[in-house]
Amino acid sequence: MATITEKIGYALGDAAAGGITWKIMSIAFPLFFTNIFGLSFADAATLMLIARLFDVVTDPIMGSLADRMQSRWGTYRPFLIFGALPFGLVFALLLQTPDFDATGKRIYAYTMYLLMMAIYTLVNVPYGSLLGVMTDDDNEKNQFSSFRMVGAYAMGFITLMIFPYLQKLVGGSSQHQYSMLGIIFGVVAAVLTLACGLMTKERLKPKRAEKYSGKQFVDLVKNVPWLYLTGTSICTNFFNGFRYAAAGYMFTYCLNGDITIGKLIINYTVFMTFGELTCMVFGGLSPWFTKMIGSKKKTFMFAAVICLLFSVLFFFIPMKASWIWVMIAVVVLTSMGIGIYSPLLWSMYSDVADYATEKNGTSSTGLIFSSGTMAQKLGTAISGALVALFLGLAGASMTTDKMGNSIVDPSSITPSVLKMIWSLFSIIPAVICVIMLLLLYKYPIKK
Repeated sequence: MATITEKIGYALGDAAAGGITWKIMSIAFPLFFTNIFGLSFADAATLMLIARLFDVVTDPIMGSLADRMQSRWGTYRPFLIFGALPFGLVFALLLQTPDFDATGKRIYAYTMYLLMMAIYTLVNVPYGSLLGVMTDDDNEKNQFSSFRMVGAYAMGFITLMIFPYLQKLVGGSSQHQYSMLGIIFGVVAAVLTLACGLMTKERLKPKRAEKYSGKQFVDLVKNVPWLYLTGTSICTNFFNGFRYAAAGYMFTYCLNGDITIGKLIINYTVFMTFGELTCMVFGGLSPWFTKMIGSKKKTFMFAAVICLLFSVLFFFIPMKASWIWVMIAVVVLTSMGIGIYSPLLWSMYSDVADYATEKNGTSSTGLIFSSGTMAQKLGTAISGALVALFLGLAGASMTTDKMGNSIVDPSSITPSVLKMIWSLFSIIPAVICVIMLLLLYKYPIKK
């Protein structure tokens, strides 16, 4: 029986990965790379797409290798314990803006982003796989998943809420602000990752395949529940990816910058914290919803319908700062659905891993959970790249400022560009929800 301390320890892992590094990479990086670092829309789109497609290969390989790790710290925990420091360090380096020419900046951005994705894979794939060896009790797996999501969303809420205030506190240029925030958040992410590795326990021994072979990859693509769940997972990350990547542009151009109400500064990060807080609450309530509705699959579909309806509703809100509280209300309502389905995804991956072990005779827990991380990166990568691509197709373009830095040309922000930004936050995510529902309908495991 796992203790509350261990569940909190497990939550710290996604507080670091999902609540800090991934949250900042999802919401701030599209805007950071174009408006602050100085890449063109095409360079930013290509960078995010290539780096994440790289993970489509590395994540499954990492999962398979992690399944074969044997040490006195366990199978998956060593990657958290010894990967914590490089995880935080590379993240800090990624938010630096070196004084290079355009070619040098491009090389730096590509190098550090690819390295960050590799380190993220090294840490996060084993972290997800831990769920499969900490307990064999299905109810307890749901609790661990719920703690994980609460940790991720609670830290995401803190990260996004304090981001603009830390920028103001640090002062100086935007490049300096992001540089210092990279160091601060990198240190916190490293500490939380190490704490997770030290506070968790591996109670179950994986049934290891004696030799490394391609058979497990063949078995994986024959695993029908895995195919539908991975498709669903990619959709959930498309849904979040479009919204987070578009939020910065939405505030900068559609709402004409930060909105100040009394002492409250509402920028794109603070705007999304209202959703993070809601996800944290409903992530904690997800096991209760599952019990009430009767199965993980039905509960997931119920949550997806919530996301679909309120995403469509957001599109019809006037594009005016005076409507900010209505926008926040709809984001909160949408986030109820996200909060409910997020813990279910990882618990369902554990069900798929159990199904695979029973069918094939050997454990492929790491490999199967790696596909969840792969889907996260693939969905975010393609959505982030498409946001930059769609904005370019809608007419947005780059120019050069007096200092020679690449910036968005204000004259290119036409009504069609504004409508595209608004759609990227609402209608396109709604379409993703429809696809998600079709995949869930075909998912065969009915736990």
